[in-house]
Amino acid sequence: MDIEKLISEITKDVCGQITGSAPAAVSGNGQNLAKMIDHTLLKADATEEQIVKLCEEAKQYGFASVCVNTCYVPLAARILAGSGVKTCCVVGFPLGAMSPAAKTAEAIVAIEQGAQEVDMVVNVGMIKSGNWAGVKEDIESIVNAAKGRALVKVIIEACLLTDEEKVKVCTVSKIAGADFVKTSTGFSTGGATTADVRLMRETVGPDMGVKASGGVRNYDDAMAMVQAGANRIGTSNGVSIVKGMTAADSAGHVCVGCGNCKNNPTCPSGRVNFVVANNY
Repeated sequence: MDIEKLISEITKDVCGQITGSAPAAVSGNGQNLAKMIDHTLLKADATEEQIVKLCEEAKQYGFASVCVNTCYVPLAARILAGSGVKTCCVVGFPLGAMSPAAKTAEAIVAIEQGAQEVDMVVNVGMIKSGNWAGVKEDIESIVNAAKGRALVKVIIEACLLTDEEKVKVCTVSKIAGADFVKTSTGFSTGGATTADVRLMRETVGPDMGVKASGGVRNYDDAMAMVQAGANRIGTSNGVSIVKGMTAADSAGHVCVGCGNCKNNPTCPSGRVNFVVANNY
């Protein structure tokens, strides 16, 4: 059976089984959430000093990982060594539109330099073209390169996809052997939504990871994603989340990238503990 027919049949079965209901309720507190957080800094002007700070915060609060661009993998891996916090990187970021060979080469170098988790951006254009064999090859190339050495998360950029496409790419990711599917880069037209997380969880089932990323700014946002089925959260606001900052606490202030926090440990508004100039 060719890959397109297989995906079509699996998608039909999955869509027929999706209920739209939320998973069983999950209780949480800051400490529990910390183990689910990929503490993230991916903006283009991120400095070495900021990456060091990110890593130290991750060690202090016991986050799951620090997620950085591949140029900072050696630095992050060195700082995090022996801490229990993993070094995570993004590959093919943020568009995912390069060749599988180029994407794989980036992943191989990153893993050799210490990356323990690889968040790859899928080729959205191939999804839109219905080239599912190409999508599978794109994902499998990273999975094969990382096998036994690093986890692989597939960023599907859900904001650009229809629900049917989301189900299909999650299905392909599972067939290809990825460990997680992930909602967003945080650099496109939208971030994580509870509806997308729920759909992704119902598609991949209980044995594959689902990461919510993009726009998760406070404790309420994070818990909503966990309740919908996420077991990993990508955010630059990890410290605020584990300290229990709620949507009400942050009301009236959304990071607009003013840059006034660049040389300060807190946002000048006094409402956010750690701010970066993007919505990841």
